[in-house]
Amino acid sequence: MSRKPRAASYSGYMHVITRGINKQRIFEDPRDYGYYLKRLSQYCMDTEVKICAYCLMNNHVHLLLKGEKDAIAVLMKKIGVSYSYYFNSKYNRVGHLFQDRYRSEPVDDGRYFFTVFRYILNNPQKAGICSASKYGWSSYWDYYNPPEYMDFSYVKKYIDNGERYRKFIGTENDDSCMEYDEKHDDTWAEEIVREYVPEDKNQKGLKSMDKNERFDVLKKIHGRGVTLRQIERLTGVSRPTIKKAIGDR
Repeated sequence: MSRKPRAASYSGYMHVITRGINKQRIFEDPRDYGYYLKRLSQYCMDTEVKICAYCLMNNHVHLLLKGEKDAIAVLMKKIGVSYSYYFNSKYNRVGHLFQDRYRSEPVDDGRYFFTVFRYILNNPQKAGICSASKYGWSSYWDYYNPPEYMDFSYVKKYIDNGERYRKFIGTENDDSCMEYDEKHDDTWAEEIVREYVPEDKNQKGLKSMDKNERFDVLKKIHGRGVTLRQIERLTGVSRPTIKKAIGDR
């Protein structure tokens, strides 16, 4: 069966998501995030595609792009091939890194543009990691001094100073837009927890670990996609302790 053609954007703005195959991590350490961003900026310059917002999560990436449809396709192919080669070589793995082809949707309405923009930057908060301003792998702080490959012109047309920007991103909202289905029930979460803490129901596994080992396990569980609420509920570890373990201090 042939693939369905991608919808075109009349405005030139596109929301793009790419995710690790089988929801696996595509970033293991800070150097991986840095490499991805370095190549992303390079290929944006090559294709004349601009980035309006981005957020790199441990197993997926959100991008709000401005450019020609074909140019965006070239950009995504370049970054996909380059990063897959880097990641597979570094971690001695073979096969596909990303799940299928990237997902995309046109962003042709001004109101929806700001919905997508804020949604992308609030992804870390939505995932229970930290607030948008504390996350190190998004474009949140680029508003103040945008690099050449980024375009905040439409944002700054309506949000023309830093205070208004902070308030807009931090406002309680029910933003919703294109997303992979990342929701998992407690049965799935419990299986993940048991991989690291076999006796999670009585917590003996966690209690037998020293602090550093316990924090490492909690961080790994959260990195697999288990939410803070699920970890708290399934292990009995308090929310503040979990947040310290994953680095949201």
